Amino acid sequence: MSATEPAVTPELALAHGLKPEEYERILKLIGRAPSFTELGIFSAMWNEHCSYKSSRIHLRKLPTSAPWVIRGPGENAGVIDIGDGDACVFKMESHNHPSFIEPYQGAATGVGGILRDVFTMGARPVACLNLLRFGRPAHPKTRHLVAGVVAGVGGYGNSFGVPTVGGSTEFDAAYDGNILVNAMAVGLARADSIFYSAAAGVGNPIVYLGSKTGRDGIHGATMASAAFEEDAEEKRPTVQVGDPFSEKLLLEACLELMASGAVIAIQDMGAAGLTSSAVEMGAKGNLGVELDLDAVPCREEGMTAYEMMLSESQERMLMVLKPELEGQAEAIFRKWGLDFAIVGKTTDTLRFVVKHRGEVKADLPIKELGDEAPVYDRPFAETPKPAPIDPASIAPPVSNRDALLKLLATANLCSKRWVFEQYDHLILGNSVRAPGGDAAVIRIKDGPKGLALTTDVTARYCAADPYEGGKQAVAEAWRNLTARGATPLALTDNLNFGNPERPEIMGQFVGCLQGIGEAARALDFPIVSGNVSLYNETQGAGILPTPAIGGVGVIADVAKAARTGFAREGDIILLIGESRGWLGQSAYLRDICGESEGAPPPVDLAAERRNGDFVRDLILSGRVTAAHDLSDGGLAVALAEMALAGGLGAEIAALPHGPAHAILFGEDQARYLVAVESEEAAEALRGNAATAGVPVFLLGRVKGKALILPGETPILLGELHNAHETPLPAYMAGDDRAFSSKD
Repeated sequence: MSATEPAVTPELALAHGLKPEEYERILKLIGRAPSFTELGIFSAMWNEHCSYKSSRIHLRKLPTSAPWVIRGPGENAGVIDIGDGDACVFKMESHNHPSFIEPYQGAATGVGGILRDVFTMGARPVACLNLLRFGRPAHPKTRHLVAGVVAGVGGYGNSFGVPTVGGSTEFDAAYDGNILVNAMAVGLARADSIFYSAAAGVGNPIVYLGSKTGRDGIHGATMASAAFEEDAEEKRPTVQVGDPFSEKLLLEACLELMASGAVIAIQDMGAAGLTSSAVEMGAKGNLGVELDLDAVPCREEGMTAYEMMLSESQERMLMVLKPELEGQAEAIFRKWGLDFAIVGKTTDTLRFVVKHRGEVKADLPIKELGDEAPVYDRPFAETPKPAPIDPASIAPPVSNRDALLKLLATANLCSKRWVFEQYDHLILGNSVRAPGGDAAVIRIKDGPKGLALTTDVTARYCAADPYEGGKQAVAEAWRNLTARGATPLALTDNLNFGNPERPEIMGQFVGCLQGIGEAARALDFPIVSGNVSLYNETQGAGILPTPAIGGVGVIADVAKAARTGFAREGDIILLIGESRGWLGQSAYLRDICGESEGAPPPVDLAAERRNGDFVRDLILSGRVTAAHDLSDGGLAVALAEMALAGGLGAEIAALPHGPAHAILFGEDQARYLVAVESEEAAEALRGNAATAGVPVFLLGRVKGKALILPGETPILLGELHNAHETPLPAYMAGDDRAFSSKD
């Protein structure tokens, strides 16, 4: 041990996030006390963020394969075959804790990290999405956090040059002390040119590429694996600092180097930096790794081995290269103005050896660093299932007209234009359907084919009934893709939960995963990548269970992608799917009645598949002029959104049987709104639906400049627009009275 390094004790191990039994496990594994650098390496590799020690046994139960899946979980990103020799590479990850501490850099480096995961696989990024959750608008920190996170997402993505085409932004008191910033990136590659992270060959050079290493981000992965206490603000030094312009250079240099044939393996330096990237590359290839830290490019003086191994400085890569092509590889990186340094080699020892200034700072068994990480089968308590609510028992406190206007002005249902207009969604010129609808659609390579992309989760459903909430999150993503006319192919997830050591929280996690798995199997919607983010709580107060779902689908001709807005005066409006007026856990119950109770709407996966396949066929055959999935706020909110998107009103002549307020605002699943050109087209559609066993109800027609609900005074489009569009900009400008609900 160097004289400058502290002695390793059980207390020091505990300060590194290692429990006493985990430290004992390390002592038995290596037969001695670890050095200080080795302790840092174990703390990085065995924390929750890197080892998935509380979630691994449950993640194994998820469906991850299908004929079109090229690579499922276990790599930097998932890969699916989208035809014509093309592959789609995508993943979603969290940067929750850093974004709460330093919102701009936390969100920016979250975007940067997920972009690297995609282009590490050999794909060129073509789109970004996000899922953001903030505390109550009335909370004193919320406005600052929203401003910083949105600026960070836009600042990095816009500067890097990739469009941010979709996302989801909501508010709830459960996120007051722990916001969520989930970033998703999507890239395109040739299906036969995917790059992986497993090292190969003994004696091959390990090369450090990209930006220099600094002290930013040290212990970032450990921080992400712990709950916040009163010292959250003191953790600011563990937040990384990003440079999107350097990352753009890194992208181009990596893709050029990959095309040269010099790359054997490649790994992004993400969480736990040089430690995790080197260990994972060696362990996956059944090889040892030897590193010489004297060769690591540093931007700060006097960095120790411990600091270099745990730094999470951004825009860095590790590669194993073919020795004969070293010179060509170095020339490429020098041309792009980036560091290129041979920092080690592969060995046949199955040891992870780290040297610095003539000393061996770490000598550990490489496979056991990952394979022998603790795996916990934590006890869990199932969430008690709430009883369904009889819609007739809920007396409407206001008129349906007033309820709709109020809902449209709430923090969760108001327009998020203020957010997405800070993102450049048009760069690269392939955006076909912009943010604000069911799913974004981007064109592939200037051809007719396109990708549909979405992020979804309804956390209040997951809190009330994790199993049904998990099913609904997958079904909602599937519906959003379908409502554009796309065939859903695969999903990525970001599982955000509280402290897994609390049985009730672990019960939420297990229940949500059961629902996600069942829905993914029933809908042929495999999970090919993802991330788990636990310990999202502050001083014992946890977030809502929030298993974010990122969905990807393909549409053969983007010209056929459905629009959300009403397109023509006189078109007939039809409701696809069954309406029972399910008000349990609905936005109406919460924001109009001031209650949060009951069971969330059940998800009939057979009906989801049947109704969705029917709607998709309608869209692709050109039989509908508009389509929209029904979700938060139910039928009334969906009608208002279609009217606002198209600039045309609607006259609703009839509703399905049931209390009008429940039918209008109930959140029954497996439902869509479509518009067709004529009564004859509507009758033909109803005949086809009867044959397919799909419920259809004729609501009314597109008409004028007002939305007319049965028995209500017409609502002018201007009134809808003011209710929907003005609250968020007003709130961000400092108006604390902007929202009709402070929740």
